[in-house]
Amino acid sequence: MAASRALLPSPQVSPASARVRLAAAVPSSLTLAARGGAGAGARLRVRCAILSSPAPVAPTESRPARRISPSAPDGALRPKPAVLVAEKLSEAGLAVLRQFADVECAYGMSPAELLAKAAQFDALIVRSGTKVTREVLEAGQGRLRVVGRAGVGIDNVDLQAATEVGCLVVNAPTANTIAAAEHGIALLASMARNVSQADAALKAGKWQRNKYVGVSLVGKTLAVMGFGKVGSEVARRAKGLGIHVIAHDPYAPADRARALGVELVSFDEAIARADFISLHMPLIPTTSKIFNDESFAKMKNGVRIINVARGGVIDEDALVRALDSGKVAQAALDVFTVEPPPKDSKLVLHENVTVTPHLGASTVEAQEGVAIEIAEAVVGALRGELAATAVNAPMVPAEILSELAPYVSLAEKLGRLAVQLVAGESGIKGVKVVYTTARGPDDLDTRLLRAMVTKGLVEPVSSTFVNLVNADYTAKQRGLRLTEERVAHDSPAAEAPLESVQVRLSHVQSKFAGAISDGGDVIVLEGRVKYGVPHLTLVGPYEVDVSLEGNLILCRQIDQPGMIGKVGNILGDTNVNINFMSVGRTFRGKQAIMAIGVDEEPDKDTLEKIGAILAIEEFVFLEL
Repeated sequence: MAASRALLPSPQVSPASARVRLAAAVPSSLTLAARGGAGAGARLRVRCAILSSPAPVAPTESRPARRISPSAPDGALRPKPAVLVAEKLSEAGLAVLRQFADVECAYGMSPAELLAKAAQFDALIVRSGTKVTREVLEAGQGRLRVVGRAGVGIDNVDLQAATEVGCLVVNAPTANTIAAAEHGIALLASMARNVSQADAALKAGKWQRNKYVGVSLVGKTLAVMGFGKVGSEVARRAKGLGIHVIAHDPYAPADRARALGVELVSFDEAIARADFISLHMPLIPTTSKIFNDESFAKMKNGVRIINVARGGVIDEDALVRALDSGKVAQAALDVFTVEPPPKDSKLVLHENVTVTPHLGASTVEAQEGVAIEIAEAVVGALRGELAATAVNAPMVPAEILSELAPYVSLAEKLGRLAVQLVAGESGIKGVKVVYTTARGPDDLDTRLLRAMVTKGLVEPVSSTFVNLVNADYTAKQRGLRLTEERVAHDSPAAEAPLESVQVRLSHVQSKFAGAISDGGDVIVLEGRVKYGVPHLTLVGPYEVDVSLEGNLILCRQIDQPGMIGKVGNILGDTNVNINFMSVGRTFRGKQAIMAIGVDEEPDKDTLEKIGAILAIEEFVFLEL
């Protein structure tokens, strides 16, 4: 009986630190009931401009004056924003920027030069080569309000520091989609027909027709691992070549796959059936080296692999071993764990490997598209508009977070737990969030809570960063149909903003049958805040009470004496500390669920010992 693993751990959120970690923006106005201070009945109206003006800073002699633009609608003189472009951007993108701001292009700056310039600009645009560190963001002295990453990945930007100083970070996630998909297909065809090897041999004076006999694509099965924007475009093009396409993505909308004639399957089924495997998954903790010796052993002999996603998803040493043994016939790689790879890399030099130097987005059209997309995002952010491509956002005012912080944490953790319970091949088709509250709609804005449920559902299975700014956009892009329902609490004098939050995933398969309720296809989790700490209080039809701190083990068992002791002894023998335990049951002597909070992650042998207890029918390990 296998235990489910969380896809991405989430740090604990305390009310004191929530302002920093949430990175949630408040739209133009947000009304909440204020508690304390002016009295329980007071109302707090918060108006927060999104980046419409920089945070105040103490004047310094070295701070340069901004140019003044006379073109404000009311006739008043307004400062014209200044934008620093630190890496090459096409003229099309620069033209968009120059219509709104003063633009300085300073390519190839040293870290010290960037630090010296940071306070002189309202926005900074980088690609992947410039590190936007905490030092750079703090050197902005409150004037640096926007960082734009011309591309998808934001590994080179310190998001935590950006959030702390109130600097918005935006990226350009869509413009290079087609270019990356086309490069994947190019590598697929080139590898199948040995184009690069035959080209090198012929240029070396060798005519080796018999050595470079290829394989046909028609009728073969391609497994697309990661069915997002790029993966679905690869599938669309592969279908046109007569290839049968299957896909694995724990989050892919089933209707989108059906529309393309693609079959969604589990990870193991995908790699076992495929003749070709094309990788399009993000590099997150659960996908790091996911293609390893164990994965390769499950594949067909002579499988061929294409990677235009992230190098780190492949254990490169394991791939060399699979190539040497013939388990993997060929590989075509555009990305590597270390870039550029070492000159003596066995993988790069292998005769059955086709390589390119990270060219997935390297077309004239894609580079221009990325430049325009990031320029428009930066200009929009400087104007104070909500940015759909934001990966963080300015902080929520302290008055709001002091009341909602524990519920925000609860909402995210319920989403994070729920997505781990979904069987990978079933996907998520519908989400309902049910709030039990004594407050009316005008006294409680649930957008932040809804955003955090979305964050918990999406972030563990993708590289997307979710906050109040982009939550609804992200949900829509991923086919998430998220609805909300309010249930009136019977105590109108209740001080707490919420009595409970419930997350319901409909029409899904579950790795843990005990979480299913309502006719057999709805995962139900409910939680409450007790003494400022999120608690899980309902799993399917079972009432439990366990603090959502650390990790969680759920066991469904026959209700009989001694079960708590048996599981506790197994965990204690391996120094796994139990911080909370609760048992809920339907009827005495029938079935029960044991919810166990643990500080450490039990090893595989420990989990197997728990699963081997005769009275335990199923169990699951979940990371928070």
